[in-house]
Amino acid sequence: MRAISTPRLGGRTMLAAAVCAAVAVWAGGERPPPRLAPPTAHPPTHSSTPPPTPPPAPPVARPDVPLAPYVSAWAAGYDMAEAAARGVKEFTLGFVIAGGSCVPVWDGGIPLADRALMARIAAVRRAGSDVRVSFGGAAGRELATVCADVPELATAYAAVIDRYGFTKADFDIEGATLADPVSATRRAQAIALLQRARPGLEVSFTLPAMPYGLTDDSSALLANARAQGVDVSGVNIMAMNYGGEHTGDMGRYAVQAAINAHGRIRGVLGLSEAAAWKTLTVTPMIGVNDVSGEVFTLEDAAGLARFAAAKGIGRLSMWSAERDRPCPAGEGAPGPDPACSGVVQRPGAFEAVLAG
Repeated sequence: MRAISTPRLGGRTMLAAAVCAAVAVWAGGERPPPRLAPPTAHPPTHSSTPPPTPPPAPPVARPDVPLAPYVSAWAAGYDMAEAAARGVKEFTLGFVIAGGSCVPVWDGGIPLADRALMARIAAVRRAGSDVRVSFGGAAGRELATVCADVPELATAYAAVIDRYGFTKADFDIEGATLADPVSATRRAQAIALLQRARPGLEVSFTLPAMPYGLTDDSSALLANARAQGVDVSGVNIMAMNYGGEHTGDMGRYAVQAAINAHGRIRGVLGLSEAAAWKTLTVTPMIGVNDVSGEVFTLEDAAGLARFAAAKGIGRLSMWSAERDRPCPAGEGAPGPDPACSGVVQRPGAFEAVLAG
């Protein structure tokens, strides 16, 4: 924003202002500044010394919009503790899926007892940051589609939450799973059961969105969760992979999706305007997206960060932290690469822009 300029004052006005300032200081209990010369009977009409130029206005502080990037459990090469030292306060670690019947595992075949993953999470916490677990995702089977009933499903979720001491849980529901009302109700009832047993457990949903906002299935899932007694603290929209004709300005699409999702979140969850913005998280897929022609650039990230700050959005995220680096020559183009962005950038550039 521009600094607010102040017009220069004439001598008489300056003298009056100076007298008023001296009286104000004296009234506040401080000694007025010493006089350098005795007062004259007739003060001069004009000052021979021009008034000092006022200092520039201080910069406007950016509202705190924390970045909580997605990190794949298998991406051991991405150092969350180093990112925490750079100021990233939260990571969304995914994904927990069903590994055969109602048994939770990390995707990539990583067991819950994996010591290396436990050590990575512990290092993040020692650095003063935290980790949110994410269940579901685009690949694999989400536990609610496999577990037979609500108690069994709640036990599976609790096995992950309690083993790692998670206090924040995300449920990334997409694809065919999103359109399944039976598993949606089972999931919501299990989550409500978990929250009753673990007061303070924060629950968020990661859901598909389009530039026109949340999809109908996404809105129905949120409404069902609320009806089953889930305390929803966050709604994360996936601003990516729109398909169709959406191959233009991905930054503008993300902003449009946020604006339109905000209205739906406000209505479904019964929130005020400000609370609905605070509930919202926006997650772009940085660089080359899965849909041909969709590319989210660093300029798009800068525009989204400015918008988030202006609206007071709860969080920003990105898919994914391990992709926040340039691809080696000959890799990552034209399709997406799970380990690099596919665009020209410095390592960590998207984190720097989105974190402000």
